[in-house]
Amino acid sequence: MAPIRSLLAAGLLFLSTANAHFELLQPPSLEGDKMNEELEGNAPCGGGVPDLSKNTATDFHVDGDSIAVLLGHPQADWLFRATLDSKAAGNWSELYPIFTQSGRGNLCQPTVKAPKEWVGKKGIIGVACNAPDGILYQCAAVNFVAGASTTPGSSCTNGSMTANFNSVPALAALVGESSSTPSSNPSSTSSPSAAASTSKSAAASLLVVAGSSPIGSLAATAAMVLVGVALL
Repeated sequence: MAPIRSLLAAGLLFLSTANAHFELLQPPSLEGDKMNEELEGNAPCGGGVPDLSKNTATDFHVDGDSIAVLLGHPQADWLFRATLDSKAAGNWSELYPIFTQSGRGNLCQPTVKAPKEWVGKKGIIGVACNAPDGILYQCAAVNFVAGASTTPGSSCTNGSMTANFNSVPALAALVGESSSTPSSNPSSTSSPSAAASTSKSAAASLLVVAGSSPIGSLAATAAMVLVGVALL
């Protein structure tokens, strides 16, 4: 009976993941364990309420720290962004180049960087996911601290999928806009130079976590490195 129970449990876990949109695992989501998937389409933070005067913040190292997510869709595009705006109303900076994940499951980028001048400040990290059912959002409140993280964290794991840098205008329009609504002219909403510089530096790194497998095949990894070099 034990093997049958194990199979049933695995099946239920797969179904719950398959039906989910996505979860922000690290840094901790504003919603915590009470995420409402029906509100994930609400910009800028889904069901989370950004308010730096009230939100509990965790440390995020500007020279490299982890952003971990769990995708329930077979494919989606990702944007990792951040703002110092206390209500996350705008002034978003891209922290890592937009990329596409193919395959459900865990994804973690352990070397996401932020502008060095943000050290000592509190901000909001926003993850936007361009999924088959629209753009979805989750956020985390963070304290930007100096240096690079030396411990990726238990949530920073990678499953079996491919990941490639990609051009996604709908997500690019979410960077630098003055409100939560995507701009109609993405070319006029470029990130601040400091954030763009950190994004280019991060692009050269592999989506690999120490002690875990690379995301996807060697071909996908090679493609990401080539794109990263081209951005530099």
